Amino acid sequence: MTPFSVINQDGTSLPQYVSVLILGDIIGKPGRRVVTEYLSGLSSKPDLIVANVENAAHGFGVSESNLQELKEAGVQVFTGGNHTFDRREIFDFIDREPTLIRPANYPEGTAGKGWCLIEVNGVKVGILNLLGRVFMEPLQSPFLVADALIPLIAEQTNLILVDLHAEATAEKVAMGWYLDGRVSCVVGTHTHVQTADERILPGGTAYLTDMGCCGPADGVIGMDRSGVYRRFINQLPARFEVAPGPAMLNGVLVKLQAESGKAQSIERVQFLEQVLPSSND
Repeated sequence: MTPFSVINQDGTSLPQYVSVLILGDIIGKPGRRVVTEYLSGLSSKPDLIVANVENAAHGFGVSESNLQELKEAGVQVFTGGNHTFDRREIFDFIDREPTLIRPANYPEGTAGKGWCLIEVNGVKVGILNLLGRVFMEPLQSPFLVADALIPLIAEQTNLILVDLHAEATAEKVAMGWYLDGRVSCVVGTHTHVQTADERILPGGTAYLTDMGCCGPADGVIGMDRSGVYRRFINQLPARFEVAPGPAMLNGVLVKLQAESGKAQSIERVQFLEQVLPSSND
């Protein structure tokens, strides 16, 4: 990574570290609710909050009102995945939301963009969103797309975060090693179950296979159990509905060295909401 100055042009000092909270897939109203509760209760806010929002609108897609609700809660950057375009209304606003990104390996001409830059405390941070191909859509290789885009992002910042939205554990692990030393952090989303393999790789890249989800704690990856049983046991189609009951929040907190872009620490985050909801509609 190319080092950059830790002194602004006006002579003011830049921070030595940047703290980033990255939240797993937000699922429907329960997910939005628990994110708001958790962030409002923090005594010390991280410098940057990133969340995956491809399931924010009742489990499928994201609406403009969802984004506004999460912005008011404190989320600053929004990533996506294979459900990004489930709601047609996203085409009305994705191109005018500078920090709403979708997987960068969609074909050229797809609405939206695959990465963004945001400035926090005088330091630029780049966020890149990729979609895995194993058991997923046959998009461009996320490895080759990363090869093409990371040098462009690195021209402006050493701090680069990657959200790899993928099904296969092996694909996520491979991406972590492949990008080690080239980005600050690689985290996985999509499977909604938090893994326990957080580590800093030898090249200084923080890694976690899957962050888990922000959504119902008592469902099956966030969905109501009855519909899931219908598919697994009866082999019949069923509409998935967001599960009732309490909600949990899962994510990761990383501390990054501002000058080098390398990770100083990585810590899994888990939270269970304290007040049981009357409805998850």
